[in-house]
Amino acid sequence: MRRTARPLTGTALTVAAAALAAAPAYGAPAGDVAVHPSSVVPGGQVTVSTAACGDGGTATGDASAVGAGSFSLAPGPGEQDATGRFRVPPSAQPGTYEITATCTGSGRRITGDLVVTLTSEGRQVHPRGSVKTGVGGALGPDPVQTAAGVAALAVAAAGGTWLLHRRARGDGI
Repeated sequence: MRRTARPLTGTALTVAAAALAAAPAYGAPAGDVAVHPSSVVPGGQVTVSTAACGDGGTATGDASAVGAGSFSLAPGPGEQDATGRFRVPPSAQPGTYEITATCTGSGRRITGDLVVTLTSEGRQVHPRGSVKTGVGGALGPDPVQTAAGVAALAVAAAGGTWLLHRRARGDGI
């Protein structure tokens, strides 16, 4: 067993190291488009900006993946980055969507990711109630069933104690 375990462990570690080295880093930027906020609820407004089109450059944005259509990106007064806004439709489904922008002068296509969620980042939803596992639980929603379970356990404990006491006295079982 020991002779087999070492080569297998070494092989597994080598494969894992190679996979980590070859995989792209999680959380790396998807492109040169900054999407703010990066996570939004349906109906929320999103601001997209990029510096990839050069100083004073403009671009045409495409948010049709999320159902918002196209929008324009242009630098504001005193700004160098092209910025644009769109509203996520209220009918948008949760998921990750690619937002693209195409620079007007160079035709360069850049991308960024937008995550649509059902709850905003500031408002968390906490679970309530019991877990529906199908096989009871220690404290279910019905107090009568809980009391019946506790009573059954008490009877079983009393009966077991009585039987062990008789056996220890030698009365026979």
